[in-house]
Amino acid sequence: MLSDYHVRPSNDADREWIPAFTREHWGAEYVVAHGVIYVPHRLPGFVAENQSGAVVGLATYVLERQSCELVTLNAVPEGTGIGSALLRAVVAAATNAGCTRLWLVTTNDNLNGLAFYQKRGLHIIAVHRDALARARRIKPSIPLVGANGIPLRDEIELQMLLVP
Repeated sequence: MLSDYHVRPSNDADREWIPAFTREHWGAEYVVAHGVIYVPHRLPGFVAENQSGAVVGLATYVLERQSCELVTLNAVPEGTGIGSALLRAVVAAATNAGCTRLWLVTTNDNLNGLAFYQKRGLHIIAVHRDALARARRIKPSIPLVGANGIPLRDEIELQMLLVP
């Protein structure tokens, strides 16, 4: 429910807890996408908090030229509107920064994520076959099998065109 939480930009104080949050949700304090290492606590982002101030979501992103890459998006619990609110905040930040494109990379096992992003206007624009084999050279802790018992092999790139 929208009234059960609020979204705000991340700040310096958040840099303390984001590494543990990232470890919990991504298996390390960093994430790897398309061969790039990202450290979420060093990135701009948005935090969702419930009425008692507990963190219920985090989104991080990178602005580069006229493009915004959504690096991480986690909502706890899923299906409550938190992820949608975080995505809207990132889209607004990207648009305000003059970006014409929001994009992200997810893995082939992330069926819920693929549905989530497509329902919110992102389109699949590329499948990078066997990208996870290359990513494991950088982050060996990436499992071989992901959600629903699906072998983790490919990165799927999605994008949304923005009107600045």
